[in-house]
Amino acid sequence: MTIRVVVADDQELVRSGFAMILDVQPDIEVVAEAGDGAEAVEAVRRHAPDVVLLDIRMPRMDGIEACRAISALGDCRTVMLTTFDSDEYVYEALHAGASGFLLKDVRRDDLVHAVRVVARGDSLLAPSVARRLVEQYTRPAAARARRPDPRLDVLTGRERETLLLLARGLSNAEIAAELVVSDHTVKTHVGNVLAKLGLRDRIQAVICAYETGLIAAGDPPPGGPGPAGSSPASARN
Repeated sequence: MTIRVVVADDQELVRSGFAMILDVQPDIEVVAEAGDGAEAVEAVRRHAPDVVLLDIRMPRMDGIEACRAISALGDCRTVMLTTFDSDEYVYEALHAGASGFLLKDVRRDDLVHAVRVVARGDSLLAPSVARRLVEQYTRPAAARARRPDPRLDVLTGRERETLLLLARGLSNAEIAAELVVSDHTVKTHVGNVLAKLGLRDRIQAVICAYETGLIAAGDPPPGGPGPAGSSPASARN
């Protein structure tokens, strides 16, 4: 299956360079280019791509706002591009619905890999990386007493446990070991959590867990140290 891509960047050379790298791949087709966020949103409406690459800083409508608008349109997944290695931008982009985050000096092979990873429904940041970002920006709120959030009422007890373990950065295999169930059962629980809470991927699940107070910054991981040493570049839903 061919992956349809829109590339949005206000710098023409950057935009055309990324488009050229992607378009020569046998399984990728660049269906449109855009010079700002508003053009990117319109291109997504017109061409219904699988993935859109969005520069964060663009005129008229920046990449964060465009990402929010694109996320509301349907199933198109977004990868944010920037020259600024800032945790704040990463957090804002993920919170807006992005499935990944890359610096513009990304290597050719990594760019192609990123598009393929996101197109198949995965995320470009491991849950443990997302957890560290969310902890940084939710620490003041987490210091307050936590109250039950009605958004979580739709989850079963086991699904709530699964969300908690996702937020602590565990992989599917680690969750299966913690809950003493099969990997297939964990995948079912993860899918149910995402569907019931209207979340796009594991990264948004991590953010949701902190926002609803299910977990607070500094909460200890289950069974000792967390999986900080085993954080992959991408994490499967």
